Amino acid sequence: MGLIVQKFGGSSVADAEKIFNVAGRVTDAYNAGNQVVVVVSAQGDTTDDLIEKANEINPNHSKREMDVLLSVGEQITISLLAMALEKLGYPVISLTGWQVAMHTDRNNMNARIKHIDTQRLQSELDQKKIVIVAGFQGINRYNDITTLGRGGSDTTAVALAAALNADLCEIYTDVDGVYTTDPRIVKNAKKLKDISYDEMLELASLGANVLHNRSVELAKKYNVALEVKSSFEKIEGTKVREVGNVEKMLVRGVTRDNNVARISVVGINDTPGKAYMLFNLMAKYNINVDVILQSIGREGTKDISFTVPRDHVEEALQILNEQIENLEAKEIKHADNVSKVSIVGAGMASNPGVAAKMFEALYEAQINIHMIATSEIKVSVLIDEKNAEKAVAAIHDKFFNN
Repeated sequence: MGLIVQKFGGSSVADAEKIFNVAGRVTDAYNAGNQVVVVVSAQGDTTDDLIEKANEINPNHSKREMDVLLSVGEQITISLLAMALEKLGYPVISLTGWQVAMHTDRNNMNARIKHIDTQRLQSELDQKKIVIVAGFQGINRYNDITTLGRGGSDTTAVALAAALNADLCEIYTDVDGVYTTDPRIVKNAKKLKDISYDEMLELASLGANVLHNRSVELAKKYNVALEVKSSFEKIEGTKVREVGNVEKMLVRGVTRDNNVARISVVGINDTPGKAYMLFNLMAKYNINVDVILQSIGREGTKDISFTVPRDHVEEALQILNEQIENLEAKEIKHADNVSKVSIVGAGMASNPGVAAKMFEALYEAQINIHMIATSEIKVSVLIDEKNAEKAVAAIHDKFFNN
């Protein structure tokens, strides 16, 4: 007996049949004597449909009103799942983010959780109820609704597991675990039995659409026992755990991220403080910067190129063009037909030649590299988007089939 937090994604609750399938998973855990908290996402394509409706009315909508709209999706799901469990004869209650008291900062559409008041949750659990919580949402200090960004229901689940000292947090999705790469691209991708927090965090940040990267950050910080499992098959998933318990494979996964654009600030004055000025601007407007490349200075100038999420590129370009004189730059260029392909593995730190092997795979596939970024456990390259799937397949083959 223990406390289990279960999270089900949008594809897992897309219709009535799937909602009753989820109800079966929930009652299995409850009947085994566990207290159960369930976090759900909006059904199927509901969030995309709501975004489309907003853009029909006002493409320049405020982020505050967008949060009010987007939070509706999860509210529909929690009520429908609660009704399914009622029909099956189980004690259940559904709670929105504000009822749970999921307190966040004021950053609409990408809020971060500050703290959770667990009194209401614990009271309902003590009454032997299954508690269903709307994922992806919270409230700020003014009691305005906020949302946590796409994929934020994972973060809701892990945060609740940490706050309640849960014994296990299960993330149910339409895949049955974490694979060495996207099995839709590479048919012989291998499922991992377990993976370290650090490796999973890198994979999540680099385009692996299995877990929200901030959920992995929280799991690592609070040592939450995390498992990725299939919503549709009752088989063992992938455990995310401390590195000491995980065998250090050379490379654990290959990912691609198409939500990326390259911006180049050309002919910036080669004097101290210009890089600070440039990236402080990006930070001021909450625009995440990833791969950075600075050219060798020539004739008193240099070029700085970097990547940003594709959905932030227009905002970044507007800011930079407004500040081009202060930056003392000649022009701002950008390309959004690029993709970031990465390899991740804790074993890289003690094995030289991993990057060379990756570059060899790209050379053999005749794929050109635009930018490179490395850390102790990852190597990322920026390439043309049209070559992304070919690159993933070539690199995966090089590391896992040789």
